[in-house]
Amino acid sequence: MDTGTGTDPDPDTDTDPRPAADGWHLTHGLDEFLTRAGAFLRSRPALHTVPLTVTETLRTHGRSVYGDGEPEFGVLERAGEVRAAFFRAPPHWLNLTAVTPEDADVLAARLAALGRRLPGVNAECDTAAAFAGAWRRHTGAPAVLRQRQRLYRLGTLTEPGPLPPGGPRIAVEADRELLRRWHDEFSESVGLGTVRDSAEWADARIADGGITLWETPDGTPVAMAGTGPQVAGQVRVASVYTPPHFRRRGYAGAATAEVSRAALASGAAEVLLFTDLDNPTSNGLYQRIGYRPVADFDVHDFT
Repeated sequence: MDTGTGTDPDPDTDTDPRPAADGWHLTHGLDEFLTRAGAFLRSRPALHTVPLTVTETLRTHGRSVYGDGEPEFGVLERAGEVRAAFFRAPPHWLNLTAVTPEDADVLAARLAALGRRLPGVNAECDTAAAFAGAWRRHTGAPAVLRQRQRLYRLGTLTEPGPLPPGGPRIAVEADRELLRRWHDEFSESVGLGTVRDSAEWADARIADGGITLWETPDGTPVAMAGTGPQVAGQVRVASVYTPPHFRRRGYAGAATAEVSRAALASGAAEVLLFTDLDNPTSNGLYQRIGYRPVADFDVHDFT
């Protein structure tokens, strides 16, 4: 059974077992990656929320959870100290922690020489731009800025004004088709494509109680908000969605405040979320609830 934690090197991949040499070490082994990079990722859980939560999902749900391609990981070491890390779950973008332009160039050259085909990169703004430029130099593939994102951290939770009629409840099996449909609509609305199969995502979120619905007094679900697993003390709010015909009534704000409160009650030291910087409505809403900016990230497509 593929549990997503195998560490045996695949002779057809670029797994690099060298423990001491400086530079980028590549592997397809999740356990090997976490052994090398786990402490580094946990040292800055807010900025590393995506690799922390994605690797936890791979560990618990298997390596094919994000697609059929074999996930790849990399760790940059200098004098025995981890300085950066990346992961990629094909067919999705390379996700890279902050690096210098020089280290971004070395990584781009290494991946290009191995014949990797990357659809893009997701990283803090300067790192994303540096890697995109390096990828163009080494492959000729130009980059297009696809999305600007802002990472927020919850400060003091504040109710978003008068609550709308109705209340929250945890999604259950009877909501499976609704969650599947809303997941597809949400993925389309944010413009980043479907990262996980919608049916598998709905099943997983129902099983872990990870989605809260806001219902009107007559029992009609009108918005959803979810949270990922708690890893390294951080929980990230995700999949906040209201169908267009229910918007501007306060449902998303109420659902987000509810899952944020639940995350704090679960013992999370940090509650985080990403927003699209081109959506002033959501950015304003989250700031009114109590979220404060941490850092900006960019997604570049390689065309």
